[in-house]
Amino acid sequence: MRTLVLASTSPYRLQLLRQLGLPFQVAAPLFEERIDQDIAPDLLVRHLSLHKAKSLGERFPEALIIGADQVFTDPRGKVLGKPGSVEAAVAQLREMAGRSHTFYTGVTVYDSLSHEVLTDVVTFTVTLRHLNREQLVRYVKRENPVDCAGSFKIEGLGIALMERMEGSDYTALIGLPLIRLTAMLEQFGVEVL
Repeated sequence: MRTLVLASTSPYRLQLLRQLGLPFQVAAPLFEERIDQDIAPDLLVRHLSLHKAKSLGERFPEALIIGADQVFTDPRGKVLGKPGSVEAAVAQLREMAGRSHTFYTGVTVYDSLSHEVLTDVVTFTVTLRHLNREQLVRYVKRENPVDCAGSFKIEGLGIALMERMEGSDYTALIGLPLIRLTAMLEQFGVEVL
């Protein structure tokens, strides 16, 4: 089987890829991502996931390299980032409460030997419940989601923030759409089952 490489330092993507039961290596991408508000979110995550994967091509010249990136948007389509601090996480959740936000997750598989590329975007929309500041502060203190787009961890207590979730693959919300990735890997001859 071909060497698989996850071009990410995200512990969430690492955990997700482990679910497929395939052997893989992890390496930090050699690409500095920049969020450009003037680029449509679906194009932005395609671009970022592609360049993360391709950045490791020389280091892993015969591998299938998986890149991923995620952004989310407010109801007006503005791209929002990771909060970075407890205060910013609470503020972000307060702004999101009672409203729907769409997450765009780009995923790329790059064959560094043939230079063939598959890239796609999976969307997932969440609507947060109306919650008061105290509830949001308690949530952030318990789960510390400062490194997560949207300021919540859906695989943890973040589910309690939700009123509704819509999408075809909840793993896209965590950062690596496994349903789509499985199909992409199969196109490169990697059978998950």
